[in-house]
Amino acid sequence: MAVIRWTIESEMWLRDIHEYISQDNPSAGARVVKSIYDKVQILRDLPEIGYRYRTEEEGEIQILLYGHYRIAYLIRETEQIDILGVFHGSLDIESYL
Repeated sequence: MAVIRWTIESEMWLRDIHEYISQDNPSAGARVVKSIYDKVQILRDLPEIGYRYRTEEEGEIQILLYGHYRIAYLIRETEQIDILGVFHGSLDIESYL
């Protein structure tokens, strides 16, 4: 079972998503962030469930889809998964990864 580690950047993305949605509907903001967090937990047992985005020296960057969001993560050789960011589908993630 892999260990999931949220990077500081990915935590900031989640916080921004929560704040944006919560402007109109605070309960929806909390619900979306919780659902994204729950979706990421699948990676513990199925780390390669996402699609391959790019290979880096540190490992494989993959993308897991959830609704309008793309969850970028790095699979390291040491049974560790780093969540790199959570991006709205309209964003060009190439600018961030």
